[in-house]
Amino acid sequence: MELLVKNKEGNLWDISGIVSDISWKTARSGKPATLELTLVDSGIYQHPKFGISNGDIIQFSKDNVDVFYGFVFSIDTGSDQEIKLTAYDQMRYLLGNGSYVLQDVTASDVIKKIAQDYGLQTGVLEDTEYRSPSLIEDDKKLMDIIMGAIGSELQYKGQLVAFYDDFGKLTLRKPDSMLLNLVLGAGHYLYDYSLKKSIDEDTYNTIFLYKDNEKSGKRDFFPVSDKDNVKRWGILHLYQKADDKANVAQIQEKANNLLKMHNREKLSLSVQAIGDMRVRAGNFIYVLLDEFKTQVFLVDQCSHKISGGEHTMSLDIKVV
Repeated sequence: MELLVKNKEGNLWDISGIVSDISWKTARSGKPATLELTLVDSGIYQHPKFGISNGDIIQFSKDNVDVFYGFVFSIDTGSDQEIKLTAYDQMRYLLGNGSYVLQDVTASDVIKKIAQDYGLQTGVLEDTEYRSPSLIEDDKKLMDIIMGAIGSELQYKGQLVAFYDDFGKLTLRKPDSMLLNLVLGAGHYLYDYSLKKSIDEDTYNTIFLYKDNEKSGKRDFFPVSDKDNVKRWGILHLYQKADDKANVAQIQEKANNLLKMHNREKLSLSVQAIGDMRVRAGNFIYVLLDEFKTQVFLVDQCSHKISGGEHTMSLDIKVV
């Protein structure tokens, strides 16, 4: 394990020997990754000139994996001789607001533009397919602007791409790039879990997209439905406005993609497992349990904890 702190004066400190607890958290819903550290103040390895300030760079690597590159945002101290640090990766700087008017852009284009404007570093940005005819966002969080463009890729092209900071570089990857060769199950890292099957949230068997027709003065509807599931569950409908610039074929494609995504019973798991530093929110992993055949699950939230030499992880995962 390697934990380094670099301050604005260029000093580099290895704090691996004075860290008692480490927590690394990632989420798929457009949040910065968080690294929380507990240091033993005045520890045996501490240099007399050692110090940490907000804005200092934190680098964390473990098991030959470059895990986290970010910046200190909070320092807590007390009488117990411990220092508690909270650091975020550069996605934290996307929580400020901005305004954009862009045309004919993909999600990749939007990320590149915002990163350039705000001095953020980018890495691999895999090409996305959906091109928004017109993107108009006023006084909105930069993160929400990006996640909106990523959401359009899912709705119009059915592709669930992952956006995250990969050790100091904003990264966008397609599903195939996020699949890990990792199986969780009885005898395979997993030691506790809870399973939930539900149609109570985000399940729809009927989609109504609509668009106001300026020529006729009426509202055009683009419905699609699964009659069998309507009989089984009743009408669970999603009523949503289509993009004003989208044509009929694009709207129909979006409606079909929305039905494909939402017309199902939601299967989700909360998992406690032996830690594997490769796992982060956005990854796809294999799960093997008695309740179902081996399936691929999407990691929605991931929390790693390292304490006393023990590495565990808690995952919220779901079928998509």
